[in-house]
Amino acid sequence: MIIVMKRGAKKKSVKDVIELVKQSNLKPVPLYGTERTVVAVIGDERILHKDALQAISDVENVMDVLKPYKLVSKEAKKKPSKVRVGDLVFGGKDIIIMAGPCAVESEKKLLDIAYSVKKSGARVLRGGAFKPRTGPYNFQGLAEKGLKFLSKTRKKTGLKIITEVMDPRDVKLVSKHADILQIGTRNMQNYALLKEAGRINKPVLLKRGMAATYDEFLLAAEYIMSQGNREVILCERGIKTFERYTRNTLDIAAVPALKQLTHLPVVVDPSHGTGKRSLVCTMSKAAIAAGADGLLLETHTHPEKSIVDADQTISTGEFRKLMQDLKKIARINERKI
Repeated sequence: MIIVMKRGAKKKSVKDVIELVKQSNLKPVPLYGTERTVVAVIGDERILHKDALQAISDVENVMDVLKPYKLVSKEAKKKPSKVRVGDLVFGGKDIIIMAGPCAVESEKKLLDIAYSVKKSGARVLRGGAFKPRTGPYNFQGLAEKGLKFLSKTRKKTGLKIITEVMDPRDVKLVSKHADILQIGTRNMQNYALLKEAGRINKPVLLKRGMAATYDEFLLAAEYIMSQGNREVILCERGIKTFERYTRNTLDIAAVPALKQLTHLPVVVDPSHGTGKRSLVCTMSKAAIAAGADGLLLETHTHPEKSIVDADQTISTGEFRKLMQDLKKIARINERKI
């Protein structure tokens, strides 16, 4: 941390800063210049309260040197982490494709979609049993009934299951049926949910909040890891901007940027990232080219009949063709699907 004093700062103010740093068992190093004084802090600055420093008279600026997160940063682990889900590995050579309906609609429909996406190369079946909807009168999902359909489909197809958990009280229930717990964009800063997911021995896919910075996103992941669960996968799913043509603005730059900041695997959701079926395949290719470790795609045998998010759901036929294209792009990055 670097603490910059105002020009002509009083000696007492500098002394107060030094004392506050010492109280946190850190080492202050004052640098006296001709115009102003700067105090450098040696040690883990994250235990210092910036507000207390800024409240001291004559402090002009307080600048962090270390990242506000520890466990997710490359300072903690330089090599990329690999998250294992059974025989699957996120963050390795294989790019993991997760596909399926936005919402579980019926056991038969789910099974039909599952068989189709598996045949095309998907390794994980996505499907929402609990749905966070903007309006309270919209379809909210089949809840536990939907979870049971997912479990039955896993037994019949061998696909791993990813599904969303929305409430801390449901974490144990969902974890009985899911191989990966998904925490959605609306719940990225639901700290009670993040902590509860951190106490479960189950991989968690955390979606970026719709207006979250990279630091805020990584701090949310830090909540999960701080409770003991180190199996975290980050998911870029688009952010809200001034653009109205697409549902969200998919931040492809987040893939290489996050890989510079963290050791965690990064996947992309082009379905929510665009909100338009016509753009999903193109942005899927862009995500793989950018280095994504996986994709989360909304796929349906009859997308126009999908109960939820029909506009951004691709058909199983489109998915089959997309997988062929993605395999070619993966090879360019010396990876495989």
